Amino acid sequence: MTTTTDTDTIRIVIPDWQGGCLKEYQFGAQLLEWLAPKTDMPTIHIDTAPISTKEIEEDGVSNKSSVLKTINDARTQIEQYNPKKIVTLGGDCLVSLPSFSYLSDTYKNDFGVLWIDTHPDISITGQVNHSHTYPVASLMGYGDKDFSKGIKHKVSGSKIMIAGIHSPLEYEEENIKKFGVQTCSPRQIQNGSQVIIDWIKRENIKHLAIHIDLDVLNELFFHSLYFSRPDVDKSSFDGIAQGKLNISDVISVTNLVNEHTEVVGITIAEYLPWDAINLKHMLEKLPIIGRK
Repeated sequence: MTTTTDTDTIRIVIPDWQGGCLKEYQFGAQLLEWLAPKTDMPTIHIDTAPISTKEIEEDGVSNKSSVLKTINDARTQIEQYNPKKIVTLGGDCLVSLPSFSYLSDTYKNDFGVLWIDTHPDISITGQVNHSHTYPVASLMGYGDKDFSKGIKHKVSGSKIMIAGIHSPLEYEEENIKKFGVQTCSPRQIQNGSQVIIDWIKRENIKHLAIHIDLDVLNELFFHSLYFSRPDVDKSSFDGIAQGKLNISDVISVTNLVNEHTEVVGITIAEYLPWDAINLKHMLEKLPIIGRK
């Protein structure tokens, strides 16, 4: 029998790489935990499938079984602590799904989601096979039902704001409109984020979860992003929206909303520290350094 313990705030580290099918997400999550401020809050570590370059597609979703196991394991472990607030460190963008679904079930109609991201992550199966693009749609109960299974209180589209988004793909824009999700441009954030404050008041959001995908940042000033991959030609990203915000913009908007509602969840996702990864590989190949 498992014992449940009431805890105010927990930290959960989910080094999920399967949703984005990129093994470097795992190391990014591990380094992110090391960088995060030291804390006395309980920390949960979620195991993921062993790194592999082979994608196994099920029901139109890459690595579906292993991804769902990671999500379900995380949700189960969160429930053992019965927390009021959750800090999530990942991993690809799917890592917010277990944390935010738990918070939605906890706070119900008073709950909202601020998704700070260049991309809406609102895809459904049949549009994209990589599930790190699914979390926003899954929180609302759309797309592959296995990803939203167990969420008792689905989040209404009107209570989700995607901030920092620009130039969405055609199907993404259609999903945003169809599901009733709100948006805020990079320029609106840089000009004071009033549209977000108005949304919080209009929707009566008393408890807010914030997802921060680091690719919302401008690659010219922050380089540990997918778009900074050293092994891929820059032309490979043509037509894909890239971040326009600075770190100071993200700090400002998150602290601003914290003055108008209670922040009960925060996620940092998609950290890809290419220089550290390449240096790690170099150290592994040098003489004497790795001698046991």
